[in-house]
Amino acid sequence: MREKREVGDPDVTLPGLRERKKQRTREALVKVALELFTSHGYERTTVDEIVDAVEVSQRTFFRYFSSKEEVAFAVQQMVEARFVEALRRRPAGEGPFDALRNAVLSGWDTIGDAITAVVPLELYLRTFQMIESTPALLAVHLRRSMEMEETLAGIIAEREGLDVDADPRPRIAVAAFSGVMRVTGQMWGRGTDQSLEAIRALTERYLDHLGPALAPRWRDEA
Repeated sequence: MREKREVGDPDVTLPGLRERKKQRTREALVKVALELFTSHGYERTTVDEIVDAVEVSQRTFFRYFSSKEEVAFAVQQMVEARFVEALRRRPAGEGPFDALRNAVLSGWDTIGDAITAVVPLELYLRTFQMIESTPALLAVHLRRSMEMEETLAGIIAEREGLDVDADPRPRIAVAAFSGVMRVTGQMWGRGTDQSLEAIRALTERYLDHLGPALAPRWRDEA
């Protein structure tokens, strides 16, 4: 019979301590990297500068990230993963667009704590602006956006019992939704109120304008 281990046993506590230390190291690398990227420029920042600031080795950096590119998108990846999970949890009775809309709005209600646990909100915003203004990262951002659209279209198709390759509607709905989200992010980044409350309100307002924007004639409404 295996001996029962108590909570205070080193074999029980050390794995938890190691995991917390790893998480702290990863978050420190992300924060320092984004600070350097946004203040000195992504292209001019080296991995050596990042690891020196955190006081770890290059080997440690590459244990967590495969490249500078990966660490540049670390927080964005977390935000996207939470949105995907929120969409998967939406009630089955919601239509495709309502599910997308409600998933992103509920996400903005809860994502703030997750972001600020890793980096300050203003650094998250500066990172978004840095990505938009760095050609190499913008190309990656667009590629990632396309991959995200495929993921979302697959989820919507599954929810509706459709074959995503046979029925174009899931991809069309997601493309329209993603277009609104890109505009929302750009306008938020240019605005004076750069709080999470502001981007949530802007997201809701812009999504509400999607239907009217696709109307056959705008002048008829005016």
